[in-house]
Amino acid sequence: MSRPIENAVPTDRSRDVGQAAGRVVAELERLIVTGELLPGQPIRQVLMAERLGVSRLPIREALRHLTAAGLVAHEPNVGYTVARLQQSDFDQIYLMRAPLESEILRSLPVFPAEAVAEIARAAERVAEAAEQGDVLAMRLHNHAFHFAIFERSPLNLIVAEVRRLWTLAMPYHAAYLYDPAARARVVAEHDQMIEALARHDNDRLVELMDEHRHGGETSTGIMLRATRSAADPPASEE
Repeated sequence: MSRPIENAVPTDRSRDVGQAAGRVVAELERLIVTGELLPGQPIRQVLMAERLGVSRLPIREALRHLTAAGLVAHEPNVGYTVARLQQSDFDQIYLMRAPLESEILRSLPVFPAEAVAEIARAAERVAEAAEQGDVLAMRLHNHAFHFAIFERSPLNLIVAEVRRLWTLAMPYHAAYLYDPAARARVVAEHDQMIEALARHDNDRLVELMDEHRHGGETSTGIMLRATRSAADPPASEE
């Protein structure tokens, strides 16, 4: 007679910890993406638990999850820090993004007029932030614009992986968007993408996205090379 599987059904406590850890993951991702937590910065578990109003257990679970996703780095006997991309990491992100995003765009169905209008409104929010020089708002609205397109693809697993790659690189895109010419270029390229969507010209959309991606890759890569010799901030175990 086989033995019953222990803990097959999660307890109320484990469910609560899991739900709390999910909220912590989302909040830490937000802090990293917006730059409130910078690459290389230590993540103090006690302070983060106090800030988010949870115990240290969901903090640890969330940090393990984010370490597996690549957003957080862990060094035994030292602690957790926000992951710092090296040039080779950044190159690999863009190497993966190119074919995956192309497959997503080629798979897009015909967009109804209301969907095109919704994406155009997302592009307007990017343009407004660009005009105001609000780099953080522009980065967040830019992300929303692109995933309003990507998420209409039936390739949901590929879209999820592209989302992870975007999240890894987003903290580094701010430097690119401080340049007014770069902001204007992003806005103009979004307008061209909307025109291609309205015509259901997916091949043209792939071409435009390749050009769009290349601008961010080149400018952010220059920034990474310029700062790669900077010393890492010290981190200590809590």
